[in-house]
Amino acid sequence: MKLASIFPHPIIQGPTAGGNNTPAQVAAVSNAGALGSLACSLLPPDAIRAQTAQIRALTDRPFCLNFFVLETPKPSPAEVERAVQWLKPLWSSLGWTDLPTPSKWCEDFAAQFEALIELRPAVASFTFGILSAEQIERLHAAGIFVIGTITHADEALAWQSRGADAVIASGTESGGHRGTFIGAQEDAKLTTFELLPTIVSAVNIPVIAAGGIMDGADIKRALDGGAQAVQMGTAFLVCDESSIQKDYKQRLLTAGDHPTRLTRTFSGRYARGLENRFMRELAGIEQQLPVYPIQNALTSPIRAEAAKRGETELMSLWCGTGVARARPMPAAKLVETLLAEIAAA
Repeated sequence: MKLASIFPHPIIQGPTAGGNNTPAQVAAVSNAGALGSLACSLLPPDAIRAQTAQIRALTDRPFCLNFFVLETPKPSPAEVERAVQWLKPLWSSLGWTDLPTPSKWCEDFAAQFEALIELRPAVASFTFGILSAEQIERLHAAGIFVIGTITHADEALAWQSRGADAVIASGTESGGHRGTFIGAQEDAKLTTFELLPTIVSAVNIPVIAAGGIMDGADIKRALDGGAQAVQMGTAFLVCDESSIQKDYKQRLLTAGDHPTRLTRTFSGRYARGLENRFMRELAGIEQQLPVYPIQNALTSPIRAEAAKRGETELMSLWCGTGVARARPMPAAKLVETLLAEIAAA
């Protein structure tokens, strides 16, 4: 199936987890003829239902629900305590005598998946792992178009073999978390425009390019390279409808040549954001930190408190390498601007 039969314009608003991604933004993008995406990975099923209802109250156009494919971990008390001590320089700098204990490590993906089947959005996308062929069959039976996120050709072929309808080819420039699920994340080193031709030639399902794509000229280059669409996260992160914390947004809008880099320090999984004290403080023990979602849950209270205080040096400032080109405006206006730039290119 061609993506254009679902949404006319070749632009997907990338899901940005952690409350930055609002139903108003998703609906605005879909109403503009692109595909809005709601980040559901950190939401319990009832919140997914409520936010999906809000989107449907604002648009009758197709939209996407996005999920992390995860198993709930069972770390030992010793592993948790070790990580808490590694984080002590950061949480103690907030004046805390202890690090709050997470009530849970992550949402239950099985429960989220059942909510997804029940809600029947036009599109669902997945990252961090891969669905079984049986899960994909259930989604298809519910009329849902299935997209998997990949970082190299073996992953694309795996999604295709299980019945996925399309893949998102995520280059190293991408902001936020890397989607690698076969092999080491460190080995998935291809940039967007290095990765794209390898995936287009490897699979016969639609390929969506992601990473460092910020304007219409970038989109035109991806389409010319064989992509059927692009996914843009950082570009939409600074839009009016995004609920991104104000100090975080200001850091993105004034990023200039401030470096971004991939780090495991916040979540235990490689993700790209603006370099800050949090990354530097833990750089020496980065490889010893617990994996996602354990580290993510342990650092969440620190990041939430930092956000309340506007202390951006202790926040996860997720963004891609193209952040200096991000433009604040309403989401629908950004889609309109991108379409004009594609035509001009």
